[in-house]
Amino acid sequence: MDLFDKFKDTNSYYHQSIDVRAAGIYPYFHCLESRQAPEVIMEGKRRIMLGSNNYLGLTSNQTVIDAGVKALEKYGTGCSGSRFLNGTLDLHLKLEKELSEFFGKQASMTFSTGFQSNLGILSAICSRGDYIICDRENHASIYDGAKLSYAEMKRYYHNDMDSLERILKKLEDAPKLIVTDGVFSMSGDIAKLPDIVDLAHKYNARVMVDDSHGIGTIGKGGRGTASYYGLEDQVDIIMGTFSKSFASLGGFASADEIVIDYMRHMSRPFMFSASLPPANAATATAALEYLVAHPELKDQLTQAADNLRSALAARNVKFKSTLTPIIPIYTSDGNTTLRIVRDLYDEGVFVNAVLPPATTENECLIRTSLMANITKDLIEEAADKIAMVLGRYLG
Repeated sequence: MDLFDKFKDTNSYYHQSIDVRAAGIYPYFHCLESRQAPEVIMEGKRRIMLGSNNYLGLTSNQTVIDAGVKALEKYGTGCSGSRFLNGTLDLHLKLEKELSEFFGKQASMTFSTGFQSNLGILSAICSRGDYIICDRENHASIYDGAKLSYAEMKRYYHNDMDSLERILKKLEDAPKLIVTDGVFSMSGDIAKLPDIVDLAHKYNARVMVDDSHGIGTIGKGGRGTASYYGLEDQVDIIMGTFSKSFASLGGFASADEIVIDYMRHMSRPFMFSASLPPANAATATAALEYLVAHPELKDQLTQAADNLRSALAARNVKFKSTLTPIIPIYTSDGNTTLRIVRDLYDEGVFVNAVLPPATTENECLIRTSLMANITKDLIEEAADKIAMVLGRYLG
């Protein structure tokens, strides 16, 4: 048997992508030819962008851009080594200090990508004999970080606190970490953090929140899920990414000094990867500082999401009501969903298809997400087109 025989497996997800491409309804790898903004040029045509995680619209902010240009000119294009060796810049230290202040934690550390952050955190602090207790809808990087740690992973049903408690009861005094997304990337749900914290106290567990989609979107001044619930001092580790509200690339962890110091010396993905490039560190810092100076950005984003919900409701479009800028719209089976996404793209609206295994076959969705700087006129135009295309397939 040849290693490459798996490429020919007609039952694989990969082969399904071949079939979808042949049918002309493939929704991935569309080429963007302009900045991430509420209106973009993709493959030569104007599209309303309702499928970006650029929640605060800061990738096009001139202050943020200028910070990146200045860093490029001063430090060059890269660090050519890990933070452990020659790759630590004053830019990294400044960013980490400001992250700690923003989240009210003793210390922070940065990683070169958001995905790598979860790999680096979980593989450092958990090991054989430990347990990672994971919401079933957590991001893929959490699952892969758990595998890399060699800890045993237990999964509870999404936002189901009875399911979580059943697992905790069975683990008794074993070392354990509850890990949850703060805002879930596909559904837009917010984690039930007060209940999670109560259960963690009851069963002697630690708590980590992946707040990649919560930072900038909820909480005081966009400080995320722990702030939203007033539980900043009850969450042991806050993880986030720079590729969303902070308009850059990379990720971070904020926690007590001893936790961060331990990870700096034990996290292989951190120790053996080149450090965050200067321009990325500078733009992330500038975006963070801009958010601190303009906390109304989060309120503008909330208003934009409310405007889209109102526009969809006025057109009798069935959607999942959330308290975040992620608004899933109900469609149907996978093929129908892909055709809807294709037609919307042709009509000039970019959205994301949510398909199995992220959902069941007959509960597929299209995921829409907002930017703080989108206009009400663009929202109304997009809602018109969404209602029109859904009407073709769903009646």
